[in-house]
Amino acid sequence: MPHYHRPGRLETRLVHSTVARLARHGISLHGSAELSVRGRSTGEWRRVPVGPLPLDGERYLVSVRGESQWVRNMRAAGGGQLRIGRTTRAFTAVELSDDDEAGRAEKAEVLRHYLAHWGGQLKKFFDGADGTSPREELLRIAPDHPVFRITDRL
Repeated sequence: MPHYHRPGRLETRLVHSTVARLARHGISLHGSAELSVRGRSTGEWRRVPVGPLPLDGERYLVSVRGESQWVRNMRAAGGGQLRIGRTTRAFTAVELSDDDEAGRAEKAEVLRHYLAHWGGQLKKFFDGADGTSPREELLRIAPDHPVFRITDRL
């Protein structure tokens, strides 16, 4: 059974919609943005607030809650858009693999930096791991949190 933390209605209405609305109006809280990705069944744009992580010249999206709808849509669409205010950037996405050593190593490093940046608010979703956790701990939680490397479309 895929790992997924479903948000409550109150959290979705208050927190998610507020962060997304602020991003649409050009206010990024700690680097947040609004992700738009086409629905895999309907083809309609779906929006959700995310925290893109810049790291070593690359950018990553981490699914805090696990196998969420935006993750499933991203896998099907292969990309989407990030928006802050009037600036919208289209991108392609490649999911980091849990099936090979290189993918696991990259994913663990991304999670380390992500948790160092965002971890205080999100620690409960990562089974207590944080930016100072040993590599083995990050490798243990990595399969529960899909990670995508994103590249701007030209």
